[in-house]
Amino acid sequence: MTRLNWGMIGGGEGSQIGPAHRLGAQADGNFVLAAGALDHDADRGREYAQRLGVAEGRAYGDWREMLEGEKGRVDKVDLVTVATPNSTHFEITKSFLEAGFNVLCEKPMTMTVEEGEEIVKIAEATGQICAVNYCYSAYPMVREMKHMVATGQVGKVRLVVANFSHGHHGDATDADNPRVRWRYDPAMAGVSGQFADCGIHALHMASFIAGDEVRTLSADFASTIASRELEDDAMVNFRMEGGTVGRLWTSSVAIGRQHGFDIQVFGETGGMRWRSEEPNQVYYTPVGGRTQIMEKGEAGLSDEAQRLSRVSIAHPEGFPLAVANIYVDIAAQIRGEPHGAYPTAQDGLRSMAAVHQAVASAQSKGAWVDARPPMYRD
Repeated sequence: MTRLNWGMIGGGEGSQIGPAHRLGAQADGNFVLAAGALDHDADRGREYAQRLGVAEGRAYGDWREMLEGEKGRVDKVDLVTVATPNSTHFEITKSFLEAGFNVLCEKPMTMTVEEGEEIVKIAEATGQICAVNYCYSAYPMVREMKHMVATGQVGKVRLVVANFSHGHHGDATDADNPRVRWRYDPAMAGVSGQFADCGIHALHMASFIAGDEVRTLSADFASTIASRELEDDAMVNFRMEGGTVGRLWTSSVAIGRQHGFDIQVFGETGGMRWRSEEPNQVYYTPVGGRTQIMEKGEAGLSDEAQRLSRVSIAHPEGFPLAVANIYVDIAAQIRGEPHGAYPTAQDGLRSMAAVHQAVASAQSKGAWVDARPPMYRD
């Protein structure tokens, strides 16, 4: 199997997400890091890229230099990952899509709904892949849950309860730490803090597993630390197109919770739950029956869950390999092979619309609002 050429923008030395992408993209031999513009400091980015094995001529100072350098090459990159600050995602993603490159963008895909709709239209017009890194949807046992819903094993889904709540920003004396403060600053984070940062992962997961889209929502936001302009805690109720009821809590001040991402799905004939801190297990209860613990790697799981499992039962597969599964599916599509469902520009757009509408709802004391992007409304 010939490796595909991969390029990365952002995610430089010291980055939180950069190592997960580099491990994930190269874990299965699908991609090789061939080009990069890894840091806002051009010299530092070039030097780091070369240390990672990128040839000197393809270690670029910034994304514009990388775009110009790659688009004329016979061996240009097959996929570009955008892992830069949020406010830059739109311009970089748009530019590479229009130049004929496939793109995997970190979330949020854009800062506004209008930008999101433009990205969707460009991706559709060019035929290029535009994926968004909602990587929690790529854990094998999450794919198993999606399969169980799709094949009717829990009946029609009545209720989804999701949360993504941690306590790592709960110390008011640390509120001015630059690594924390920017998340609650509208000039850097946009219109929403915690909901846009973590809550949309939970909202995407609800739609992904249920196989349905959020239609309306009602939100309550709180800034529990007075110096914060944006919310650090949010409760969002939602209704899906098919009638499923949703409850979502997200918080960064829930001291004692670590990662805190979990989801429960309740159908007519059964219920399931999954936690990111125990990603190898799904707890499944058929109506009138006993709770069963389903394990990653055990016999009888769906082909989709088995396909994305790399190690035998009882051995953990963590976050970087969930990211790797996104790359597995993208590589398969680039090669024209069968692949699973990975998050796309449409998912990124729906998330951004939900963020903006949740803000509007919170400002209107929890009024129910249409959560859909304008281009997807009736």
